[in-house]
Amino acid sequence: MANDALSVAVLGPGGIGGLLAGLLARAGHRVICLAGEDTVQVLRGDGIRVRSGRFGDFTARVEADTVLREPVDACLVAVKHTALEAALDRVPPSALGDGLLVPFLNGVEHPAALRARYRPDLVAPAVIRVESTRVAPGVIEHGSPFAEIDLTGEGVDRKRLDAPALALEAAGPVTRVLDDETGALWAKMSFLAPFALLTTLHALPLGEVRTRHREELTALVEETAAVSRACGGPTDPARAMARYDAFPPQTKSSMQRDAEAGRPLELDAIGGALLRAADRHGVNVPVTARVVRELARQHA
Repeated sequence: MANDALSVAVLGPGGIGGLLAGLLARAGHRVICLAGEDTVQVLRGDGIRVRSGRFGDFTARVEADTVLREPVDACLVAVKHTALEAALDRVPPSALGDGLLVPFLNGVEHPAALRARYRPDLVAPAVIRVESTRVAPGVIEHGSPFAEIDLTGEGVDRKRLDAPALALEAAGPVTRVLDDETGALWAKMSFLAPFALLTTLHALPLGEVRTRHREELTALVEETAAVSRACGGPTDPARAMARYDAFPPQTKSSMQRDAEAGRPLELDAIGGALLRAADRHGVNVPVTARVVRELARQHA
């Protein structure tokens, strides 16, 4: 292993975690994937297989275990919110040592919860923009022509952020370190919430949502931007709409894929968190409230 190689645990080697685990392992870093026993056995035998137009098709050898047993430089948390509480049992704070905990989670409420459980100065939230899916244990399909990461962390030593950022950048994804954690999380939320909520509610890909339900999409974008502004985040509804219009029309959200597969939805982490933030700041979000209500009824 090279002198600048890192040891990185990946909690949840699914669409996001599996892609990052594969890229980091291929770049020469030590990667330990943390998952259930069945997935661990597959990864130990077959490694992680990535199919990607952007990064190529490759197989990377990784270590795998059901629980973290030794300190690492960083632990990437890439499970869904719905599985987070149980998954964190695989990463005891004592085993993590002074390694960074880097959650790639949707929503805006998880940093506070993680800082209550782990050392606050080691929790470094990240945002990733990518479409990547686990099609079978250890098999990852990366569909988007891009993979972009923003790494942040209020109260985290900037030098501690630079090492994983450099490793990720060299492994493939475009990676930035940002000073404004709130801004980074709300920038993702402002884009994700309207996209996830409406593609799932209507069971349609983004292309059909932005044409057949454009008025509703515009209202959701404007309401989300107003909440973001109240929370100290960015607000640019026109930019969000332009980004939606630039996406391939067949694009689906991960929440929509979860609904199609009958998996639990991250409705509370996205829609619920948005409504709670709106309520705290007295922002009126009638369209968002209706959409979240309807989704909750659909998937009760």
